[in-house]
Amino acid sequence: MRPSMQEQPARADGGPQRPEAEAHFARPTAASHTVLPPAQPPPPPFAVLPVAAIACAVAAVLLFSAGRVGYYSDELYFVAAGRHPAWGYADQPPLVPLLAHALDTLSDGSPVWLRLPAVAVTTLGVPVAALTARELGGRRAAQTATAGAYAVSPVMLNGHLLSTVSLDIVLTTVATWLLVRWVRTRRDRLLLLIGLTAAVAFQIKFLGVAHWAALLVAVLLVGPRDLLRRPLLWASAAAVVLTALPGLLWQAANGWPQLAMTKVISREVARMEGGRAVFLPAMFSGAGMVGAVLLCYGLWRLFAARELRPYRFLGLAFAGLCVGYLAVNGRSYYVAGLFVILWAAGATGLQGLWPTGPRVWSAAGAYVLAGALAVPVLPLQPVSRTSENRLAIETVGWPDLARSVARVHRELPPGQRDRAVVITYRYDQAGALDRFGPALGLPRPYSGHRGYWYLGRPADDSAPVVFVGGDEEYLRQFFVSVRRQGEVTNSAGVRNLNWGVPLWICEGLRGSWRTMWPRFSHLNADWVDGASRPPGSSTSGSSPA
Repeated sequence: MRPSMQEQPARADGGPQRPEAEAHFARPTAASHTVLPPAQPPPPPFAVLPVAAIACAVAAVLLFSAGRVGYYSDELYFVAAGRHPAWGYADQPPLVPLLAHALDTLSDGSPVWLRLPAVAVTTLGVPVAALTARELGGRRAAQTATAGAYAVSPVMLNGHLLSTVSLDIVLTTVATWLLVRWVRTRRDRLLLLIGLTAAVAFQIKFLGVAHWAALLVAVLLVGPRDLLRRPLLWASAAAVVLTALPGLLWQAANGWPQLAMTKVISREVARMEGGRAVFLPAMFSGAGMVGAVLLCYGLWRLFAARELRPYRFLGLAFAGLCVGYLAVNGRSYYVAGLFVILWAAGATGLQGLWPTGPRVWSAAGAYVLAGALAVPVLPLQPVSRTSENRLAIETVGWPDLARSVARVHRELPPGQRDRAVVITYRYDQAGALDRFGPALGLPRPYSGHRGYWYLGRPADDSAPVVFVGGDEEYLRQFFVSVRRQGEVTNSAGVRNLNWGVPLWICEGLRGSWRTMWPRFSHLNADWVDGASRPPGSSTSGSSPA
């Protein structure tokens, strides 16, 4: 009697030995371009204990890191934007601002509570990574290796802060796992879950347009083309478009500022971040030391390994996205949502190696080293002692900024103070004043920078203006009188983007606020257009991801 499928010995690549008729996927016939699977054996058991241990470690590290720093620039903007509910914002869909405002209100201003969604979603990515390897036939070692690569990837560890990136990457990872599972099982109900995941992702970031377009082209080129004949796929796609429609209508009504933002980001990447030359190095750095190796090997296997032929479209989509973002000067982490499928493909290809003691210890050492190299991403030491963690440095000094502005505001004569308005050059400065200013008696802040400009303009009878940032030449195009009233520092002595920012008293607006406010709008900082630094800044800064 022939042994059962589960009793077959393992091949060198880790898959079971089976006759051609019982291969994991049947050959396409001349009459069909579709790769159709026969009845499938169950996947290997899920590696519950090691994956759970890795997930718990990731959650603990992220929670510890989340409590060690103050608000980050984008978090302040999210909270402020959420206080002005809208179907869309200039630089993103509405979900993250509304979520940030709700959490900040319920927690009475706790950054840790604000970051819990990012921590939870990032931690969820660990078992999803292992499950992706399991769908490819990965046994315990391959699942653990894939989950471990996720855990020591610097780009994933940014989940200690609330950002559109940290949420979008994991949602793309979940959608990819569901897609891989559909390819193996052909259970069309999975397409509804994929649509739900994509719908949520489109309320966080518009990058999904490029992601799903690349997948569509890849499926058309290499299959499985029968995916495109599934009614539930198109029903799910219609639901995604329907849920995104209010945000698209908001963009259309406001002149499509998101498209303008993509051009701004492209210029930033080209002129400040190294441009196309650093795309691939930055991508490999974000994947981590172990992740970069698995990424390259996994991409090769998706194209070359016969048993992974049905998943080749994922490797092609990843390569296409890399080429596309290289062409438009996109950021390297835009492709990170597909890292896990590459890690899983690489890990399953290595699981057939005989697990000798030296190999196990060598692999464990590689992961430990990769984790140590990823540590600088996290604020594990006091921010005042490091200048390497750019994200952590920019969480310092926001209360100091508010106190400095409040001092200038209090020095105004009582008659002027009641009518004074506060305007900032950058969106994050306005977000900080919106968060910390009311307790100091400051009025609502305004800013012309990026999405903050769309949150409203000063009242027509507002005067004078306490202006944060900028320089005299910039301000005199709006005001007759401009005088400097000090500058911003911070009690920690950290020389970040706000260190040395000037504070101004401006009077004599050259027109009404209704006519002048459009001139305050600027999506990009001046250094993007060629200046060495933005006005009133002592160091170059970052932009919303």
